[in-house]
Amino acid sequence: MEGMPRERRARLTAGDLRTCGAQRLVEFARDAAGAGEEGQGALYEVARRLVRPYRGAANPALVRAALEAGEDVPVEAERPDSRSMVHLVAAIGLGVEEVGADALAEAFAAFGMFGLTVEDWAQMLGAAERGEGPPVDWGPLEQHVGAVGVVRQARDEELVRGRTVLLGLRWFYGLYVMHGLLMPDTPAQAALRQRIDDWGMFPFLDHVIAVSPSPGQFAESLAICMEPPADNLYEALVEQLAVDPDIFRIPGDETGAAGFGEKWMHAMAELKEAGRR
Repeated sequence: MEGMPRERRARLTAGDLRTCGAQRLVEFARDAAGAGEEGQGALYEVARRLVRPYRGAANPALVRAALEAGEDVPVEAERPDSRSMVHLVAAIGLGVEEVGADALAEAFAAFGMFGLTVEDWAQMLGAAERGEGPPVDWGPLEQHVGAVGVVRQARDEELVRGRTVLLGLRWFYGLYVMHGLLMPDTPAQAALRQRIDDWGMFPFLDHVIAVSPSPGQFAESLAICMEPPADNLYEALVEQLAVDPDIFRIPGDETGAAGFGEKWMHAMAELKEAGRR
């Protein structure tokens, strides 16, 4: 990627983004601006067809506890599904006033940032709307150029940094998820999970990271990882990893990574045997 000219790199990424449902919704919302209720209705109808309903993965700690107890494993998080994020798209294209605080509260809660619920967001946004709390500057949202614009306007070093953040967050996300699949726990892993939990960012990672991304999904995630929330989280996790890098070393086990792997395989074998019984 570093050897490719910036213009070509940005052009290829932008081309992949144009196939993404989120980018297509942003462009449709821009076109629907000024069409009133008819335009808003058309936008939500398009979103219903393009956006796959998904509430996010259940917290891996809950999954692990269920497996260890032999109970039913939760399959989804308890929050608004991804279709609620269309309210953000509507705010970009139609304006915040056309959407309202309650709908935007659903959208922010669906994205999962900072671990806030619909009620938390509704309280804050409602207070701002009534003039009872700090005002919200909606300018950056309403003027958002979409992921294609972000990529096209990015400098060469910003594109490379975005890729670094994305690949790094995929690794940290994988560690977090594997905890739910009985991977042996270590103090280093627990500290990384705690950093993510302190920021309330597991739902965010769950939306952004795809295990086997299509070119469009990768490009969309790249654009998101060029923004401060993702970059700041990545820096915090790298900092924590530097403090304790022994991710795969169980305290008191001198066999190191080999012993770690054997313990994980043993746990999975026991789970499989329990399933047979």
